[in-house]
Amino acid sequence: MTHPHEQLIHQLYTSFQVKDWKGMQAVYHPEAVFDDPAFAHLSSKEVKAMWHMLVAASTDLKVMYDHVKVNGDQGKCQWQAWYTFSKTKRPVHNKISASFLFKDGLIIQHHDSFNLWKWSQMALGPVGLLLGWSPWMGHKVKAMARQNLDSFIQKNPNYQEN
Repeated sequence: MTHPHEQLIHQLYTSFQVKDWKGMQAVYHPEAVFDDPAFAHLSSKEVKAMWHMLVAASTDLKVMYDHVKVNGDQGKCQWQAWYTFSKTKRPVHNKISASFLFKDGLIIQHHDSFNLWKWSQMALGPVGLLLGWSPWMGHKVKAMARQNLDSFIQKNPNYQEN
């Protein structure tokens, strides 16, 4: 029998595969936090809005995941995403390591890590190749991601903090 926390990870990524953002949102605790090289320090409402935004904007997204492992209240997996980066129309194949903490049968912490330099080379082309390694580019990517998420939240009042 599969551990309930392992089932949460499967639900997250199988929902992602079929662009079911509501199914993705259902696995997060009301006090969840999320962090990755592009989206830093997101609250539960923000991570739910992020998945909604990313799924809604994707036209050619493909997601695969594997190596799901759970040990008590911790879990991890590997996942990959193939998509066209909307700003440049360049193809991206991102390889991500995810780690999770669970509380009350839901994800309370989710951290994704990936090589920002490799991502920026694919997504941004020559600029990413030249500057993707730099802290400046990391800040630029985070600022762009934050601006896109804030704009999405403004257009979708159900994600706005009370």
